[in-house]
Amino acid sequence: MVDIRNYAIVTSAYWGFTLTDGALRMLVLLHFHTLGYSPLELAFLFMLYEFFGVVTNLVGGWIGSRFGLRITLYAGLSLQVFALWLLSQLDPAWSKAASVAFVVAAQGLSGIAKDLTKMSSKSAIKLVVPDDAHSALFKWVAVLTGSKNALKGAGFFMGGLLLAVLGFELSLWAMAAALVFILGASVLFLQSELGKSKAKVKFTQIFSKSRAINLLSAARFFLFGARDVWFVVGVPIFLYDVVGWTFTEVGGFMAAWVIGYGVVQAAAPGMVKRSADGLTSETRAAQFGAFVLAAIPVGIVLAIQSGLDPAMAVVGGLALFGIAFAVNSSVHSYLILTFTDSDKVALNVGFYYMANAGGRLVGSLLSGLSYQLWGLSGCLLTASALLAIAGLITILLSGERRDVGAGHLTD
Repeated sequence: MVDIRNYAIVTSAYWGFTLTDGALRMLVLLHFHTLGYSPLELAFLFMLYEFFGVVTNLVGGWIGSRFGLRITLYAGLSLQVFALWLLSQLDPAWSKAASVAFVVAAQGLSGIAKDLTKMSSKSAIKLVVPDDAHSALFKWVAVLTGSKNALKGAGFFMGGLLLAVLGFELSLWAMAAALVFILGASVLFLQSELGKSKAKVKFTQIFSKSRAINLLSAARFFLFGARDVWFVVGVPIFLYDVVGWTFTEVGGFMAAWVIGYGVVQAAAPGMVKRSADGLTSETRAAQFGAFVLAAIPVGIVLAIQSGLDPAMAVVGGLALFGIAFAVNSSVHSYLILTFTDSDKVALNVGFYYMANAGGRLVGSLLSGLSYQLWGLSGCLLTASALLAIAGLITILLSGERRDVGAGHLTD
């Protein structure tokens, strides 16, 4: 069993990274908005960021199992430092096409960095909690996931503040310097064998999963695709163009939503009925939660069409959505660790978050397409459809069990 110190080091590094990740997104959005980029052009800047999340989680899980989580953590932090430096080299004299290509490439590196660091931290939880300590595992997962999202929201504010005080280039240098310090501390204090599989892991094993992990990963794909259908383009543009909010108000709402979402995630274990085997009640909660989520966007659309103030309908509805989504997401993050064996945790968690990244990529694309074709109602109804699919997939999880003694999954 790996001691708590190693987990604390990995988690601290992840927290530091998350602050810079949120700040970088806000820096890029605000800076390029001032240069005259349209909302859809701004969304396009993050496409490679999301795409590389799919590839990184898939391959990163194998690297973590084969060589240890220390390698993936160091690689993630190092790549983020390089991506920040690269963005600082952006030349205002370049053409718009060249600038877009350059930023998309740099954001792609940042996407790789984010998912390597995230996979390392979330996998490490499994290594410090005994197999039969279901309540402790749920609590630790919820605290990590919730704190990460709260810090990402704080990063949105930090990015705006840094841009106002230091400007674009110096802000990037400041964040890179902070990450270099975090990387140095991790190199000095982190144990080398963290997360390394005892058996030699073949590359082909990244696709060889249990039925439970495949089902949970598929549900995760649709769950996070549904969130980003409205989150990435639809709601921010709606609040700015239709409701008439300023960019500061829109950014403040999105940041507050993410922070509140993180707080609820951290408290999720107290909201979910627990079962002796750590699976039965928790699986039912994931199933029920998906269908509750599917109903909320439909309710928002009906409220707007019935004449309710659009701002009130969207803000109130998405507040309810955030609470339900936070609990459901936290349950999912717990279940993937419960279903997986400790010796293959990086491999399976990487595969799972590959599905998560794939959902976000598709959701981002559908967000722009749905809003352009059908407006905010199209985004929300598309989200409901994706959530209903996630619910149907989680129903198939009923009866799945993990054979703790044998160290593998059984149906």
